Amino acid sequence: MSVRAGETFDVVRAVTDIEALLAAPLPATGPTVAEGDPDTGEWTVTAGEGFRIVPLWEGGSLDGTHGTEWDDADEAAEAQLALLVAELESRWGAHQQVAVHVALLLEQDGEPVPALFQALLDEDCHGDLAVWGPVSGEGRWAGVSVGHSDGDAPLLMAAVVSDRPIVAPDPPSWL
Repeated sequence: MSVRAGETFDVVRAVTDIEALLAAPLPATGPTVAEGDPDTGEWTVTAGEGFRIVPLWEGGSLDGTHGTEWDDADEAAEAQLALLVAELESRWGAHQQVAVHVALLLEQDGEPVPALFQALLDEDCHGDLAVWGPVSGEGRWAGVSVGHSDGDAPLLMAAVVSDRPIVAPDPPSWL
């Protein structure tokens, strides 16, 4: 769960959160660390060498949801992401699509996964990223995604900012 659980999606708030993320310092070195709210433990931010990831929105539980109800929830989340992507494209131009599933394949094979992608997987951010970059005077890259780790997990929209290009890792050797 994230601190965004139960909140209504708001594209203006999401853009404001991304702007704050772009302005925030990024760790130059060190391990990847996920932080939670001190009272609830709900995920608030993950930071690692050169990047930060934050939740922007979290949908309700999909436990026991099937068929059209599940499809409707997925379509609604994708529509919210499309609104956010359109707003960011009006600021930064067209985005690039970056596949996250390649990192999942690497993880499943026991192969090394780049820290940024491992952090996304660790927070159940399995959706492909819409990425822009560089988008700031400091050469930062930004990305947004929506997805979940399995059919019952809540859909989660997240933003990532990195001080280096956000590109998909090389696929496993067998692919």
